[in-house]
Amino acid sequence: MSHAPQIRIPATYMRGGTSKGLFFNLEDLPEPARVPGQARDKLLLRVIGSPDPYGKHTDGMGGATSSTSKTVILARSNKPDHDVDYLFGQVAIDKAFVDWSGNCGNLTAAVGAFAIASGLVDTGRIPDNGIAVVRIWQKNIEKTIVAHVPITDGRVQETGDFELDGVTFPAAEVKIEFMSPVDPSETMFPTGNLVDQLEVPGIGSFQATMINAGIPTIFLNADEIGYSGIELQEAVNGDPAALERFETIRAYGAIKMGLIDRVEEAAARQHTPKVAFVAPAADYTASSGKAINAGDIDLNVRALSMGKLHHAMMGTAAVAIGTAAAIPGTLVNLAAGGGEREAVTFGHPSGTLKVGATASEQNGNWIVEKVVMSRSARILMEGWVRIPGDAF
Repeated sequence: MSHAPQIRIPATYMRGGTSKGLFFNLEDLPEPARVPGQARDKLLLRVIGSPDPYGKHTDGMGGATSSTSKTVILARSNKPDHDVDYLFGQVAIDKAFVDWSGNCGNLTAAVGAFAIASGLVDTGRIPDNGIAVVRIWQKNIEKTIVAHVPITDGRVQETGDFELDGVTFPAAEVKIEFMSPVDPSETMFPTGNLVDQLEVPGIGSFQATMINAGIPTIFLNADEIGYSGIELQEAVNGDPAALERFETIRAYGAIKMGLIDRVEEAAARQHTPKVAFVAPAADYTASSGKAINAGDIDLNVRALSMGKLHHAMMGTAAVAIGTAAAIPGTLVNLAAGGGEREAVTFGHPSGTLKVGATASEQNGNWIVEKVVMSRSARILMEGWVRIPGDAF
């Protein structure tokens, strides 16, 4: 019996923010996988090592967490005033499923560096020394993101002294601007309310701020769901019943946000919406052992991604947090003390993060001009990944 030999595909393994994933140039993919569809999904599943009933990704490049089972496909952009198209695929761990419904804000920090190194950005836009401004078209959500990438001697500067909680070692700072994360023609609050009462059969009724900024997110009050807001991963991820409750809440929230029509559809949309819970600032010890003082943060936020409590904070959820914090009356804003604010520093399981947002109310609708945060990124490995030639 003959078996198809392995093929090799050019790829770069990168960390971006508190995530890492495989980056591909669209033109380097096998021809059937250059377009959306089954071939592309099967290829990425095999690269990551999913579905894996053992939950380890032993036979692939994934890390068996939502932060490390990620893939990115980049191409030179044909969209005016943009340099690169960025497409993100969140690969499920135990299911044969790639979710294309949202962006990864953390890996966004690595998009500019990869684009420059891969020749996807015109050389005239890259200084010998200084900051390269890379204009990114995020194809999943059809939004513009601007990455400010440091350049030294004509090359991306990856090393530096910028520290990001959730990342072990310092690196160069990359400022990310999420431009108009909610278009004026779109509805930021799908229900029309800053706070809703979310009815979840068999579980309860909860106050919820449901917002579509950065990524669709459902914010809950920690105390209403039995938490303090200073939990680390083990407190939630080690409780199967709690994870099941969160998934049910997420499904009913998705219906109320108009993202799905039936609860059963949530299983095919694992990446969105996110569920997060908020609480006023309080002292706690981060997962690294670092002491976080209540006086240094505005509030605490914990968020779930792909069914598990995230070890830090998703970049896209940080956009939602910054946006909601800037709008008086949301649960995020109230947890931070209420009132008007242009920036918020929040605590998460790995430490703290500051995010700024410029928001204003126009004709009864809230408009966000941009959300800004700093991340870092670096190449971990580059070369080729190999998969069986008949895997896709």
